[in-house]
Amino acid sequence: MIETGADSLVKDGTLDIHGNPADKKKTGQWKACFFILGNECCERLAYYGMSTNLVNYFIERMHQGNATAAENVSNWSGTCYIMPLLGAFLADAYLGRYRVIAIFSIIYVIGMTLLTLTASVNALKDLTAVAFVALYLIALGTGGIKPCVSSFGADQFDETDDKERKKKSSFFNWFYFSINVGALIASTVLVWVQTNVGWGWGFGIPAAAMAVAVVSFFSGSSLYRLQKPGGSPLTRIAQVLVATFRKIKVKVPADKTILYETPDNKSNIIGSRKLEHTDKLSCFDKAAVPTDTDDIKGTPNSWRLCTITQVEELKAIIKILPIWATGIVFSAVYSQMSTMFVLQGNTMDQQMGPKFKISSATLSSVDTISVLFWVLVYDKLIVPCARKFSGNDRGFTQLQRMGIGLVISIFAMVVAGILEVVRLNMVKKHNYYDMKPLPISIFWQIPQYFLIGCAEVFTFIGQLEFFYDEAPDAMRSLCSALSLTTNALGNYLSSLLVTIVTDATTRHGKLGWIPDNLNRGHLDYFFWLLVILSILNFLVYLGISKRYTYKKATGHVK
Repeated sequence: MIETGADSLVKDGTLDIHGNPADKKKTGQWKACFFILGNECCERLAYYGMSTNLVNYFIERMHQGNATAAENVSNWSGTCYIMPLLGAFLADAYLGRYRVIAIFSIIYVIGMTLLTLTASVNALKDLTAVAFVALYLIALGTGGIKPCVSSFGADQFDETDDKERKKKSSFFNWFYFSINVGALIASTVLVWVQTNVGWGWGFGIPAAAMAVAVVSFFSGSSLYRLQKPGGSPLTRIAQVLVATFRKIKVKVPADKTILYETPDNKSNIIGSRKLEHTDKLSCFDKAAVPTDTDDIKGTPNSWRLCTITQVEELKAIIKILPIWATGIVFSAVYSQMSTMFVLQGNTMDQQMGPKFKISSATLSSVDTISVLFWVLVYDKLIVPCARKFSGNDRGFTQLQRMGIGLVISIFAMVVAGILEVVRLNMVKKHNYYDMKPLPISIFWQIPQYFLIGCAEVFTFIGQLEFFYDEAPDAMRSLCSALSLTTNALGNYLSSLLVTIVTDATTRHGKLGWIPDNLNRGHLDYFFWLLVILSILNFLVYLGISKRYTYKKATGHVK
């Protein structure tokens, strides 16, 4: 059946670039997503091309010690994943995802250009402050892009259309695939350029890639479907809290149909469907209980009476917070690839043949290759097989998928710890207590990188899909940003652990676990600490996920 006229318009409330209801035949789906995926590929090439080898840049050009460099990278990376809260708020509340991506991309390009200048212009090379200004401009720029691009891509598929809804699940896999195509080029070609040609070219190429990302994004403008911003989600949350407090003595009726909701089939929140009432966190239902002073036939005061949908928005956010919290330890494990794994690789034989030497940061390409491999395997083999046994269209539920990734991450840290034990035993056996690299190939690090990549495909992609689907319609950028803050807090946790471990193990003149000369340290103890934290985190996750109930939306978008 060929759709014509009004039948070809989307039913999810999205608009085209001109502000008209989006046409299914002319906008959205994969034809729009190709530009979004191209943008993400180039942006991630720029980000990883600059960040993958950043710890070595701090050590070589800024003359920082191992622990200081690792902490600076972790703190900066953490900021990159905290800033999405700002970008997400602006997108959901006022500007929409399209405008936020456009504005913050320009800030990103300015930061990349300034960083390139600090590495190229002699007068700026020793100005550490300028380099940090550039880095934190990049953090601000990526903060506007990160929470919006994945949600913006998912917006191109109409959830009310069964065929388009099934395609959306594959989008998240291919979105993460495009991220890692960019990351692969960054961790191989660009790290080699930084190591063998110079930091000026090494940062200049990522800056150019970011400019290409901006061009790719704007090129698809006529094909995009734009979600209308629904007003400040923080204001709506505050209204529920205030209304609940005002009616603290009001009893919630046994008959939940008495609770206030808009009479028609549309939500009173722009860009959102209605949410069905749930029995959990029933204390907040007080905000939706009408009293004699509430004007339910007219326009009630939202600070005194809220709709069921508005109350359920707050409940949805509270429900996903425990799941969100369990992602922090996983992100701390993931962050080791740009810090401790690199430092561990610096102590090993990096020679590849008689004339070619591989940088320790380049080995992160194994993680990227692993992600590309497992995305294909997961989408084409694992999901169809799992679907036969589970009956779930996705193969696994989102919570099952994330849980599998948490288990794999434990094994990744175990493997890293075992390798460090073997390395330190070789130090003792051959008396290698100076900073000379050991005659043990850096390629022994491949298994730990490969396992981290496999864990990413399950946990990080599962998070993307989970936070998009479980978020209230008008809070999707905010919830995507919330999922990204696990990366921020994971980096901060890693930095905090390094600080605590360094302080506790260097007392009384001891060198500690992570000295500048790792041959005299105990990096393996740090890895075992992460193993223990990961196991405890997984056990907590099991308890939380068993009690979780998925969101149910109904009605039409306003």
